Amino acid sequence: MNNLVFLDSHALNPGDLSWEALTRQGRLTVYERTTPEEVVERSRDADVIILNKVRLTADHFAALPHLRLVLVAATGYDVVDLAAARRHGVTVCNVPAYSTLAVAQHTLALLLEHCNRVGHYAAQSQQGRWASCSDFCYWDEPVVELSGKRVSLVGFGHIGQKVAQLLQVLEAEVCVVSSKAQDQLPAGIQKITLEEAFASSDVVSLHCPLTPDNRAFVNAALLAKSRPGLVLINTARGGLIDDEAVAAALRKGRLGSYACDVLSSEPPAPDHPLLHTPRTFVTPHIAWASRDARTRIVDIMADNLRAFLSGTPIHTVS
Repeated sequence: MNNLVFLDSHALNPGDLSWEALTRQGRLTVYERTTPEEVVERSRDADVIILNKVRLTADHFAALPHLRLVLVAATGYDVVDLAAARRHGVTVCNVPAYSTLAVAQHTLALLLEHCNRVGHYAAQSQQGRWASCSDFCYWDEPVVELSGKRVSLVGFGHIGQKVAQLLQVLEAEVCVVSSKAQDQLPAGIQKITLEEAFASSDVVSLHCPLTPDNRAFVNAALLAKSRPGLVLINTARGGLIDDEAVAAALRKGRLGSYACDVLSSEPPAPDHPLLHTPRTFVTPHIAWASRDARTRIVDIMADNLRAFLSGTPIHTVS
């Protein structure tokens, strides 16, 4: 029987999901969390390693001769040294498109928090501001309709496409920064450049993967050319932005607000600049974490394992 080791299971399954889809295919050992120093000892006899955010380096691959397969419990796989995996003949599979609806929904929630100020007005009501108001309503911050506003999406994969559909229902003008040609885009969606997106949009939302070429591409130079009051949303990767540049743009009023579900380091240091900057809405990397989405991860990983064992691997990234 194959030995399966899950090195960091807790974020995916704190106890509300079943492992049965995996245990039917091998002997599964589950660790809630694993430090870099514990990887080799815990994986020494593993045929299959399952991981979410634990990093697998070249040194780890060299020390694990039994390893045949790595199942990444996520879409992003930058935690695995793919070149080392190839050198050692180890297959790496990810879980694509499991959270499309969940992340699109969270993106819209962040945007609507800026537009409708739900958190602000709920707090104001609890503090008695409405009860002490002379009028039938109380408002001290503007409420914004998305209809007619330009919202540009940087990246147009599964999540970007779903966000575009939701925005079109609200009658926003949707533009995209994408490698796709204009004639490959859905009706009513315009392709523009990155610079045009930041200079002309009311909202820019990031939906692209993090690569060595685009790390911190949202920097001081780009923000200096942005439309004053721009709303920036990031449910993709924290490393896409320059933290200090975004914080400075918020303090200066260049950015109207920044709403994100990801930061450059997770969990963040207590003094992370974006935790203490006005007009910033930060959620703790929860967009992916609906029970439905997490169940899909387990099921797709089980499919990946089954396909690999049958000799026809799927969702391979190495």
